[in-house]
Amino acid sequence: MADKLARYRSRRDPSRTPEPVPAQPPDRPESPADQGDGDAFVIQEHHARSLHWDLRLEHDGVLASWAIPKGLPADPAVNHLAVHTEDHPMEYLTFHGEIPAGEYGGGAMTIWDHGTYETEKWSDREVKVVLRGSRASGRFVLFQTNGKNWMIHRMDPPARDPLPPLEPMLPVERVRPPRDEEGYAFEFAWGGRRTLVPIDGGRTDAARAYPWLRPLAASFGSRSAVLDGEVVTLGGAEVLVCYDLLYDDGRSLVAEPYTARRAALEALGLSAARWQTAPSWPGQAAPVRQAAREQGLPGVVGKRLDSPYEPGPSKAWLLIPSPGTSRK
Repeated sequence: MADKLARYRSRRDPSRTPEPVPAQPPDRPESPADQGDGDAFVIQEHHARSLHWDLRLEHDGVLASWAIPKGLPADPAVNHLAVHTEDHPMEYLTFHGEIPAGEYGGGAMTIWDHGTYETEKWSDREVKVVLRGSRASGRFVLFQTNGKNWMIHRMDPPARDPLPPLEPMLPVERVRPPRDEEGYAFEFAWGGRRTLVPIDGGRTDAARAYPWLRPLAASFGSRSAVLDGEVVTLGGAEVLVCYDLLYDDGRSLVAEPYTARRAALEALGLSAARWQTAPSWPGQAAPVRQAAREQGLPGVVGKRLDSPYEPGPSKAWLLIPSPGTSRK
């Protein structure tokens, strides 16, 4: 009887990894307990040398496995690479933990989703399934390309809103704060480089200009987002100061009021050495302007609490210079 886990077993030392490593199978037929119910799946988020997601489908007593660098595609118009890896044991359905550095697949592994699936087609070159999980659901097909690579395609309609246009909302300069200060939140004008940071599949195109943003994108896992902020120099290092959120976990926020976007941004808890959430003070123009002046900042930006995100210049955002300063 062929050992379906021979390749899996050859890559792992049970004395060095917490992963399940079944002993060499005895010469006997597999029992029903080995087989499971035949319809289980798990998706694991794997922070190995490169962040990816592992899709595992129960099939013939083992877990057929694919590593998907960008996670499941949310849009039928975009296919994702799916690297077919070795079969895994059934015990891997519940595995999570830290694979030691230096071992095969070293890094943290967590269960991103699990559930059952229905098989519509299964061949050596094509696997068509319907996933029924709490986070992953819908019809997908895995198919082999001309070489050894595989791709995964979503067959359902898009599961999320499209990403918003990447054009920033710009403030209009004004000499004095608005009279109805209670209708605005006031933030520092940082004077940095305005930067929109789209994050998808644990990666961001903004890392081309700022490679130090890669860990920020990886920290989002499969959660998609578009951050708005500025790259400023603080303490001799470049830091991303975030002050708005345009897109979050598959949902566009551009039509939401500032207060809702701000609450969603703060819920992300962005706070690290190279990125942080900008402070914001509703209805407090004078003290924020004074603080900006004391810190040598160019001024403050007043943002209407009820305003949506409007790309381009908008009177809903007011750039107010610090007292005693002028802008050319």
